[in-house]
Amino acid sequence: MLNAITDVPGVHVGYVTLIDGEGSLIVGKGPVRTGITAILPRPHGELLTPVFAGFFSLNGNGELTGAHLINEIGQLGGPITITNTHSCGIARDASVQWMAARFPDDLADTFGLPVAAETYDGFLNDINGFHVRAEHVQKAIDCAAGDPLEEGAIGGGTGMIAFGFKAGSGTASRIVDHHGEQVTIGAFVQANFGDRRTFTLRGHPLGLSLAEPAMRHGEAERGGSSIIGVVATDAPLLPHQLSRLARRAALGMARTGGMANHTSGDLFLAFSTAHQAALAPGAAGFAGLRFIPDSQDLNALFEATGDAIEEAILNSLVTATEMTGRDGNFVPALPHGAVRALFLR
Repeated sequence: MLNAITDVPGVHVGYVTLIDGEGSLIVGKGPVRTGITAILPRPHGELLTPVFAGFFSLNGNGELTGAHLINEIGQLGGPITITNTHSCGIARDASVQWMAARFPDDLADTFGLPVAAETYDGFLNDINGFHVRAEHVQKAIDCAAGDPLEEGAIGGGTGMIAFGFKAGSGTASRIVDHHGEQVTIGAFVQANFGDRRTFTLRGHPLGLSLAEPAMRHGEAERGGSSIIGVVATDAPLLPHQLSRLARRAALGMARTGGMANHTSGDLFLAFSTAHQAALAPGAAGFAGLRFIPDSQDLNALFEATGDAIEEAILNSLVTATEMTGRDGNFVPALPHGAVRALFLR
């Protein structure tokens, strides 16, 4: 077990991280503190086979492309990319370009509507410089693998902040025994949300005791930003059940002290890698599905989802180091020693 979303068989993740320059902001030149994350629900050669999916918007001040299709037919296809707010469009377009180049015959008479999502990194990054380019997106997709994942300031999470501390990309997983069969829940977050005063660690409200170290320059608190949460599972769930998982992902965010503030985009996606034969392109006639009936208890899966999202957020904070970005704006790392002392008192 890697304690990562890549514990779900077939799920791959790739990153491209862009860090360059220091000092005053010069739009188009930097400083640059951004990147792109690619999550592949299936291995590269199988990406045209869609997966059942569900979507939940806790607060909609954000973007996740493909959400209308997911709500309509309960499926998504192609790579999932996560980046900064002003690069969401290029992430979506470059994903389509990658798919058209990789599968030219298959896409000759159809279309691609991949998922691209975003959170805001403009406190540290030259966000209006548009430094994420198509080649970065496609490199992240190409290098995606089922390996152990780096966390913190990497990929799309490079310039992100949570609870006034440096955060970014985080992941975790859980194994659930369902009627004698083991299934995996994997979670990935791009964490960029939360007021320092509400920060909670495993039920301990620590935020009010952690006024220092503080962010410097710019705003003192950034509670209005966002989170993208992705839940993957190999459990054979149907789209409406995956929507239920996506809603429980929001509870994992709430456990850390996230309040879905007015200007926060809190968007959650869940998908299942099961049902590959039934969803294969060109399938005709009737398809049979093996799935968990609603009459059975899904609570263990719900609990695992909340647990994995909560830990993924905390992992993004624990692993990230302090960062200085545009105009000298500074974000401290979570002070491990102070947190340990508060947690044990």
